[in-house]
Amino acid sequence: MSLFGSSLRISPKDFPAAIVDEPRAATPQRKLAVLAGGCFWCVEVVYRELDGVLDVVNGYSGGTAETADYKTVCTGRTEHAEVVQIEYDASRTSYGALLRIFFAVAHDPTQLNRQGNDVGTQYRSAIFYADDEQKHIAEAYIAQLDAAQVYSAPIVTRLDKLQDFFVAEGYHQNYATLHPHEAYIAGVAMPKRDKLRQYFGDQLKR
Repeated sequence: MSLFGSSLRISPKDFPAAIVDEPRAATPQRKLAVLAGGCFWCVEVVYRELDGVLDVVNGYSGGTAETADYKTVCTGRTEHAEVVQIEYDASRTSYGALLRIFFAVAHDPTQLNRQGNDVGTQYRSAIFYADDEQKHIAEAYIAQLDAAQVYSAPIVTRLDKLQDFFVAEGYHQNYATLHPHEAYIAGVAMPKRDKLRQYFGDQLKR
């Protein structure tokens, strides 16, 4: 365990930006990214604070519509992962910039089918790419991080083609912000948000 609470070998403030990225749009352009990094409450609370992020929706990807509900997904037998769908303005941020936060702050990509005490394939680290460009950016960034040896353990993040995104139940949306004093939120989600504010303050919404 490193000084920064995961297998990170460097300070998050020194986390490298993606060398391969999509071009910045000249005018406002709405795009989507779907990421899985453990409990969706903990990932959502991070991305809601980022400049250029227009909306964040919690949901499920990787399985079928018939079993895309919280109780069933929690069994770990549905193939779904808890995910966040991030809508962003490509003139203000980029897919690569979102991935930088994903790997530096939002979760530990070296934990296989778990994040901390949340254990199961539904808590896996995964990038659900929508097209070849997103896949290429993600592959290149993981290779870049591996080459720089920013972690003390291998990255186990899966790259999966996005087939479907199923919106989670209403009470899951914006959960951490609405329940900041719950023990799990205070102990797991809010430290991620605080790390974002500490190391990436210049990228927050004003």
